[in-house]
Amino acid sequence: MKAAVFSEFGGPEVLRLADRPEPEPRAGEVRIAVEAAVVHPFDLLTRAGAIVRAGMVPAPEHGFEWGLGWDCVGRIDAVGDEVDLQVGQRVLGMQPAIAVPTGAQAERVVLAAGSVAPAPEGVEPTRAATLPLDGLTALAAIEAAELAPGRHLVVFGGTGGIGWFAVQLALRAGLRVTATAGEPDAAHVRALGAEVVDRNSLPRAVDAVLDTPGIGAAALTVIRDGGTLVTVAGPVAGDRGIRSVQVRVSQLDRRAERLGELSSLAATGDLVLPVALAMPLADVAGAHRRLAAGGVGGRLVLVP
Repeated sequence: MKAAVFSEFGGPEVLRLADRPEPEPRAGEVRIAVEAAVVHPFDLLTRAGAIVRAGMVPAPEHGFEWGLGWDCVGRIDAVGDEVDLQVGQRVLGMQPAIAVPTGAQAERVVLAAGSVAPAPEGVEPTRAATLPLDGLTALAAIEAAELAPGRHLVVFGGTGGIGWFAVQLALRAGLRVTATAGEPDAAHVRALGAEVVDRNSLPRAVDAVLDTPGIGAAALTVIRDGGTLVTVAGPVAGDRGIRSVQVRVSQLDRRAERLGELSSLAATGDLVLPVALAMPLADVAGAHRRLAAGGVGGRLVLVP
């Protein structure tokens, strides 16, 4: 099978497709014939070596070869023991693709059954693939904010992957939501039901902020005393009694169950998935260049 890999840090030119033996699922795992896999900004940081420089993973030994890709949608074609999912079932799932030999950007991938759920019926695989990492992170963020209905949440980056889902989940929770977004994307966020502003017109003394792009301490200025800052980019020290919380998907319990709930919402149209730009897996380097250039207006997805 083919998989996107790299064996040195650098620009998109270091990426290539490599032949890999088909992986075999162990107990509690499933093998998925991938139909679509998302390219995340984190993939670009991984390829460039930024996660090593940041100390997130140790520097690899000479001769390393890493794969890429967190989210995917596809059909199960093999299962290990102790798995309830069935061969032939279309599912979505994710794995942390950090320093792994093969990620989801491959023709086949093995995932833990605890990170897999049925794909939303009637939704194209390229759009369904956008849900796992961003959707679960957004869910964890909204829960971490601990806001009662009617409270005011500001989402920095309302058109980003996490922000897009966070806006919708916050509105479903009965929150007042203000999101930052630039034109022309602002219209899409307004259509979800959020107020939209630019960073020069932010409200003040809000109950909580979700910082998805990593603004950091500057986000504290719009939060009331005793409010909450939720960040996905890194820890920030709070002041004025502000509670600061960093969230990761790994903190979310019952991951498969929660992913199944999000998938069901997407199937009924109660959770709007972002537009997906599809590119062939063979053009993984081109996909990295396209994402780095900006203006994708949704998520970029590789199709084997």
